[in-house]
Amino acid sequence: MIKDIQRTIELPREDYAEKLFGNFDEYAKLIHKTTGTTMLLREGDILLMGDKEGVEKGEEILFEMIRVLDHRGELNDQRVKYIIDLILEGNGGEAKKLVDGTVLINADGRPIKPKTLGQKQYLAKIEKNDLTFGIGPAGTGKTYLAVVMAAKAFKNEEVRRIVLVRPAVEAGESLGFLPGDLKDKVDPYLRPLYDALFDVLGAEKFHRLQEREIIEVAPLAYMRGRTLDNSFIILDEAQNTTIAQMKMFLTRLGYGSKAVVTGDITQIDLPQGKVSGLNHAMGILKNIDGIGFTSLTYKDVVRHQLVKEIINAYEKNPGKEGQQRKKR
Repeated sequence: MIKDIQRTIELPREDYAEKLFGNFDEYAKLIHKTTGTTMLLREGDILLMGDKEGVEKGEEILFEMIRVLDHRGELNDQRVKYIIDLILEGNGGEAKKLVDGTVLINADGRPIKPKTLGQKQYLAKIEKNDLTFGIGPAGTGKTYLAVVMAAKAFKNEEVRRIVLVRPAVEAGESLGFLPGDLKDKVDPYLRPLYDALFDVLGAEKFHRLQEREIIEVAPLAYMRGRTLDNSFIILDEAQNTTIAQMKMFLTRLGYGSKAVVTGDITQIDLPQGKVSGLNHAMGILKNIDGIGFTSLTYKDVVRHQLVKEIINAYEKNPGKEGQQRKKR
């Protein structure tokens, strides 16, 4: 029979105790649920009690939480759950890589940092390669982090302009029936790109740069026949490109430019029988030097915790969605 053991975690600051336990002891309860370890506050420090394996895991979790507090000053549910997942999977050493690495300061003065290991690897691929593919489900930060890297490259004078592109597949021929001019018709499909730019640059600076044509947000059809030099180009929702459209986009890359292609291969809206240009590109370009691929998963979701659970459920049951698509 394994006997319970005790271990004391000395806290570097008095206010850490409340933050480590969480509101209404939610973090202490989560650690107990996942490791079987009980946390108690004893004379300003934390006492861990449980079996040897559970206490060792609990201690490792608390040390990483303390490291986050030392570097960031706060914890949140998402970060704590991610630390616990990493350590329970035996990847505790990887958690240390997430406490630093500010990429950019956003318009509100908030540092933008990768929140998961997948995001950190994605940023490294963008930094290293002239063409990077970021593939993953909604909420993993594919588009947002690409925009952040574009803003960083512009700020560092590595590029002269930013070009953001999106196919308007869902609109199809119905564009002509929508009110307004062409900009009014396509703006709803480009809204996620605007939102990311507003957060990173601020609305006022974005509009100023857009008026000077330093930032261009456009539907994919506008790219035909162009060569984009000294630009940071992002193709978003690339799963909705055809093979011909993907080839057209990739061959726009000019001298001194960098491109990022993002997409979710589980959310293809092309007509039945059309092959996704993203799927095709993933198959034929994977062994070319200078092209990087990053696959993000539900573990990299940085939205509400339920989004992660929903995506995980769909990944475990892909057949139902596939059957529905065939009936269209």
